[in-house]
Amino acid sequence: MRILVVGTGGVGSAFAGIARRRSFFEHCALADYDAARSEAVVSGLDDGRFSAHRIDASSKDDVARLIRETRADAVLNAVDPVFNVPIFDACLANGVTYLDMAMTLSEPHPERPYEEVGVKLGDYQFERAATWEEKGLLALVGIGVEPGAADVFARHAADELFSEIDEIGIRDGANLVVEGYDFAPTFSIWTTIEECLNPPVIWERERGWFTTEPFSEPEVFDFPEGIGPVECVNVEHEEVLLVPRWVDCRRVTFKYGLGDEFIHVLKTLHKLGLDSKEPVQVKGVEVAPRDVVAAALPDPATLGDRMSGKTCAGTLVTGLGEDGAPRRTYLYHVADNEETMREYGSQAVVWQTALNPVIALELLDSGEWKGVGVLGPEAFPAAPFLAKLAEYGAPHGILELDPPA
Repeated sequence: MRILVVGTGGVGSAFAGIARRRSFFEHCALADYDAARSEAVVSGLDDGRFSAHRIDASSKDDVARLIRETRADAVLNAVDPVFNVPIFDACLANGVTYLDMAMTLSEPHPERPYEEVGVKLGDYQFERAATWEEKGLLALVGIGVEPGAADVFARHAADELFSEIDEIGIRDGANLVVEGYDFAPTFSIWTTIEECLNPPVIWERERGWFTTEPFSEPEVFDFPEGIGPVECVNVEHEEVLLVPRWVDCRRVTFKYGLGDEFIHVLKTLHKLGLDSKEPVQVKGVEVAPRDVVAAALPDPATLGDRMSGKTCAGTLVTGLGEDGAPRRTYLYHVADNEETMREYGSQAVVWQTALNPVIALELLDSGEWKGVGVLGPEAFPAAPFLAKLAEYGAPHGILELDPPA
């Protein structure tokens, strides 16, 4: 297999560090708008299977050029989802497998944003699923950790643990601390603003997809492995758009443990218009306020040495077990920043995200995962993926909780 990775920021560089230890691929091209960044990653790998390139991810033609030049079989989109469309379209036009970790962006309903969906996450991609299928090509969307591993956990629960599922609720929490900064997100602030300030999406069998107010329905969830209780709130996330397409259940939610301070900052950015993606004139130069915020904050990829703690991604499933008795199970994956920095030189959040597309590509290469069209991780058997997590030294956990009264 020959791979092209578009973007060598935190996740792209972590992907390379993880993939370097695997033998399934022949070549991996690492591309970035900043050629020096991809070159620095390649030089640090000391592995002749990697090469560095420059790419303009906003240009379908430039992505297509590099697909041809590198003779890629598969393209991993590791840039902010604002660039998904040209990368996705270039892969379709050039007959290669496409993978991403965040789907095409949503647009709120123009009149009822906190009640009805507008353009949903991934709509652009799913609207083109038939064309991908007709061409015998695969677009595997949402294959990070959330979405990604969390969706695999949902598939596993449905196939192996439950006879009937009431709710699949993704719950994400951490006790990470970044020393030396009053405010330093551990993942792309561009993406964080997008998912946290957009209307959160919920799915119910009787209603389909609908929206609520940002940060709604707060609940305290007690995360495993020493993280402890964290208040989680509704945010927009891909799992709610993916899980119902392949897993039989009554309700799907996503709740994120943000914390009061983080929510306050996000609300302030929104009040000031600094979350906007639309360019404004600043001394004769057009610039998007959100890009200014991102530029003013530290690069998450550089924070590992200042970080401590763990991050947990998981899937809370309630319903009836295979024996017909009420069951409530949390399937999860924890990354410890101390361990990921020691083993890979990558901070926990980006490493945990990057691990999963490496596994997916290995499963696609071996034929253990196969399919055509636009598919989410739920469309594939969970067992091979979970086995690879353990083989990579990062097994998932299962926590049995008291079922609801």
